[in-house]
Amino acid sequence: MHFLDKGFEIVDDFISQHWLTRIVSEIEQSDNLNINSGVRHINKKLPIIADYLNSAEFQEKSRAFLPVGASLVRAILFNKSPESNWYVTWHQDKTVSVSKQFNAAGWRTWSVKEGSLHVQPPLDVLEQMVTIRVHLDATPKENACLKVIPDSHKLGLLSSEQISKIVAENEAHYCEANKAAALIMRPHLLHASSKSTVPGNRRVLHFEFSNWRLPDGVVWD
Repeated sequence: MHFLDKGFEIVDDFISQHWLTRIVSEIEQSDNLNINSGVRHINKKLPIIADYLNSAEFQEKSRAFLPVGASLVRAILFNKSPESNWYVTWHQDKTVSVSKQFNAAGWRTWSVKEGSLHVQPPLDVLEQMVTIRVHLDATPKENACLKVIPDSHKLGLLSSEQISKIVAENEAHYCEANKAAALIMRPHLLHASSKSTVPGNRRVLHFEFSNWRLPDGVVWD
């Protein structure tokens, strides 16, 4: 499996036209979503997203990639548009959000961001996590597809200096994706994105999963 080897994989037709049409319609008709950039907890703010995640289709499509017993850690709707067009520098996703602080070996750098408690888990937790990015729009290079450094998830947690060196010495791979395709990746794979150079939307549903068992009374937030 390319995902296990390189740390990422594109899966075409991951979401059916049935679900894609319904989700896009709900997004476009929602009056309480500011989708000019990103909407966190999209599964709670838009019930159709929770329905999709619980659907037989998603369960079947994701089974080959998710660890047994995986739970949803994070759900975000990203949208690059003419009104909100940004770039993201090279980085690793290496924090999670939980409901309250706890003591466990390797869990460090606690902080509060946008009202949520964030923490960096140990590397072995990140190594079992899986990110699934479902593309609601076609995302070629011109429409700011994600770019990654293959195999970089095998290098552990990196400093900014290490990231700069690795990026300078390795060729980036552009994860161009068709509409309805999904990008499956490890969260700590080095990735970035440029600004879109074409008018229109670049809507992506970003889901993170983990089967790590949180302490009693603590949930992914």
